[in-house]
Order: sequence, then C-alpha cells, then structure tokens
Amino acid sequence: MSIVKPKVVSILLLMTAGILLNALPLGKQNAEAATNENKLTLTARSRVQMPKGSDRFRVVNSQQEWKASETAVIICDMWNQHWCKGATRRVGELARRMNQVVRKARDKGMLIIHSPSGTIGYYKDHPACKRAQRAPEAANVPKDIRNWCTVKSELEKMFKYPIDQSDGGCDCEPKCKQGTAWSKQIDTIEIRNEDAISDSGVEIWNLLEQRSINNVILMGVHTNMCVLGRPFGLRNMARYGKNVVLARDLTDTMYNSRMRPFVSHFTGTDLIVEHIEKFVCPTITSTGLAGGREFVFINDKRPRVVFISAESEYGADESLQGFANDLETKYGFYCEILQGSTEKSGQNRHEIVGMEALVKADLVVVFARRRAFPKEQMEYLHLYLGMGKPLIGLRTASHAFDARGKGPKDHTEWPMFDSKVLGGNYHGHYGRGPTTTVTLVNGADRHPILAGVRMPFTSISSLYQVSPLTKSTRMLLIGTIPNKEPEPVAWTNRYRESRVFYTSLGNVDDFKNPQFRRLLINAVFWAIDKPVPKAKATTKRFVTN
Repeated sequence: MSIVKPKVVSILLLMTAGILLNALPLGKQNAEAATNENKLTLTARSRVQMPKGSDRFRVVNSQQEWKASETAVIICDMWNQHWCKGATRRVGELARRMNQVVRKARDKGMLIIHSPSGTIGYYKDHPACKRAQRAPEAANVPKDIRNWCTVKSELEKMFKYPIDQSDGGCDCEPKCKQGTAWSKQIDTIEIRNEDAISDSGVEIWNLLEQRSINNVILMGVHTNMCVLGRPFGLRNMARYGKNVVLARDLTDTMYNSRMRPFVSHFTGTDLIVEHIEKFVCPTITSTGLAGGREFVFINDKRPRVVFISAESEYGADESLQGFANDLETKYGFYCEILQGSTEKSGQNRHEIVGMEALVKADLVVVFARRRAFPKEQMEYLHLYLGMGKPLIGLRTASHAFDARGKGPKDHTEWPMFDSKVLGGNYHGHYGRGPTTTVTLVNGADRHPILAGVRMPFTSISSLYQVSPLTKSTRMLLIGTIPNKEPEPVAWTNRYRESRVFYTSLGNVDDFKNPQFRRLLINAVFWAIDKPVPKAKATTKRFVTN
C-alpha cells in the first residue's frame, strides 16, 4: 500500500486532460478483459432488498468472470426504422457504439445473435439465419420459451412499475403515428456469416445449448418492452437459469416524458434499468466488453453525479440511494452510486470498482470511511479534481482515504484529502448522546447553499472536532452541544479550481430531515454553479467572534 505524495499528484495534474484520459487504466476489469481474449471480467450491478420485505434497496457491484466462448450477445430489435422518429434517431446513435462493442465481443470468441424481431424473412438465405434454424433441438427446451414473457417474479409483482408506457412511449411532439415501419436490422451493425440471426426463443435456446453457453448479454431496444419481454428477453433468460445481464448503456426505452412519473426520457430509461436490477437480473456497461467510455445519447444533457459510498457506520448505502433518487426524479440529474464494501474489517473493505465513471462526472459526492482503494481506481479521483471539477464531502469523507496504513499492498491512501481538498481538520468527535443544535454562522445567511433552510435544526450525529479549519474555507454552519465549544459542521472550500462543500452531518436520520436534505440539494446546485431551487428561508444566526 502506498501514500499519495504531493509531487506525484502535481505531475498528474500538470498533464493535459487528453493525455491523462489516454494514459489512465480503464479499470481492473477492462484491463483483464483486454489482455485475455477468452476471459471476461465484468462488473455487474444489482440492487438488493434491505431488509427483506422493505421498499429499500442497496446497490451491489460484483465481479463476474466468464469465458468468452461460453458467452453470447443478443442484439434485440435494432431495426432500420421505427414508427417513432425519436426512437429511430436514438437507435441510429446506439448502433455506432454497439457495432464497436459487437466487433470486439466477436473477436474475443463470443457468439453474436442478431434478433430484429419480425424481419427474419429478410435474412432467410443468410448463413447466419440458417445456422440458427439448423441448431439441433435441445433436450431441455423450456416450455414457455416460444412466448412473450409478461410473467413477473413474486418480488416484482409487489412493486409498482416505474413508468407509464400505456400511450406507446413516443416522446415526440407531435406524437408519431403507430404502425410497422421496420424491415430489417439497421445496417450500421455488421452481420457476419459466423453470427446467428433469429427472433425465435426456441432457436436461440438451441444455439445456446449446442455451444454450452450459459452467459448472455442483452443489448438493444426497447428496455421496457422487447428487451424485457421477448421470448429471448431478460425475463425468460433469467427465469430459465441463464447468467443474463443487460448492457445498460446500450439500450433505450419507449417512454413519453409527459406521462407518469413525468421525468425526462433518459431518466425514464434509468428507472427501468433500476427496476431490472432489483427484480430481473444485473446490468453491466459496454466498457467491460470494449473499453473506452460508457455510451451517452447526444441529447442527454443531464448533470452527472457520481457517489463514492464506502462506510459501515452511518448507513450511507441506504441514505445515498434515496437522495440520488430525489436528484433524478425531482431535479433532472443522472446519478450513479459506486458502492464499496460496508464491512467493518478485512481486506475487502478496501475494494471499489467503476471509478472510471468520474471521467464523465459533473459532480462527485464522497461518503467513505478509512479506505485505501486500488491505485488505478484512485487515479480517477485525482484526474477529476485536477480538471477543476466540484466535490461534496459527507461526514466521514474527512477521513475517507486515511486507512492508517491498514490497506492492502498496491492500494492507495490520501490522508491529506481532509486538509487539502475539504479544508478540514478532523481529529476526533464527541461521544454519542447529546443532540447537536445546528445554527448559522454570522454573515452566512445569504449564501445560496442556505437558501430555504430553516434554522436552527438538530441532529443526532455526534459532533466532529474539526477546528481550526484551513484559511481557504468559508464557514456556513456551527454545531453546539452542552458544555462544549462550538464546532463547524458545514463549510465551503476551494481546492485548486474545484468548488468543494463539506458537512460533518450525515447520519441516516439527518437524511430524513427536510432541512438537511434541502441543504444538500442546494449544495449540489452550488457545486455545479447552477442557481439553487427557489425557496423561502427563516433563520436565526449564530454569531461568531
């Protein structure tokens, strides 16, 4: 394990963003996939109910190692034209990245199955079509694999479907006239003779069994309809025992943003992806197959927030999920949670994957405690801050990367993150028990982060000892407990060109407090230099000397 030295960091930050992006590893899973053509190491994301019977889910990232020769890619309904003009345009965008991914998947030895439903007649003489038709009938063909699958698991039945697609899902104005417009797969995606072409659940099952393929990657459109329900779709593959995953950045929904829950088209897709991760199967990104960056639609202009969650004391895995959901559905953000281990001890607590998501992030939120992450993962955080992008630190972020030398070899600590980036001086906390009263610092009432936050409010979070702060900070809120000196609990800082906000609050109950949530919402908008949502504030000041 190593400590990040200022000189090394300075060298990194002086390099241009373009050089850094090319020099950075794509993540451990991508590097392994690139060096071994017949081995895939994928980061699969799912959501686990916690506890069972509740309406709360936590993000879980797991590493899955598959043999390429035992893996198939199914391309669902990437037609040449759709009755919806918006859908046709987005398929055109998707197809370019998808063809790159498919080419690399094929080169690694994966079977590529093209499934443009309803157009197979166009390919009747193609060797890839005949290959699917001639696959010997498997001895274990599932009874219902011929049919569209609307059957939901018992758990899925318990929860409301996240979007209203009853109008057909066209997001255009005026809405397009429904009908059949497709005749084949979009030409952008190359079909080779060694591939397979079929929209038959039986034929595809036979192909998989013939080749002893148990791993299936679904990509294509539309997530909420065909990708889920086709005979070869996610539900059927999952319920009949295949290790199936959705490539979540290579898909799209049929969703009209003027229908429930009245979010953007792209947020509608994210809600369906979340639904799939909860109730159907895990998801991956195309970076695990082809390297590079995740695909993002041209018109998806949502600010991107990445949460680094890795602590075991304050329920960040639960709290951040709810907060991210608010940012997505109420304020139009895109959110991604990189969930590290919540173990209190052991080497696994120092592992995290997916930090390459910071390359496209507009804001990073850190809620971690005493972690020494893999060096190649931490480099993404240094790159991010070196580009002058904003950061929010929550509670244990003051000692997020100070593992006290207990991290694994070749992992990285950053004990100066608190003083250098956050502008803090964490050196302990008062015992649990006394309620902390939170009040304004004199002169801070006009700061946009405090707009609409009714003061004072209270917190059961133990009061952190952080005085004195660095001179570059601007103190906003003070916390007091009986018979102790007041301590700062919220402030801003400037790290090089990066806007930084930190608060030592962050208990699960804090996230249930409307005033704390308002504080964080304001901080998010302030950090990305956008006007905070309007609200009225009634405050009392805490006068400091």
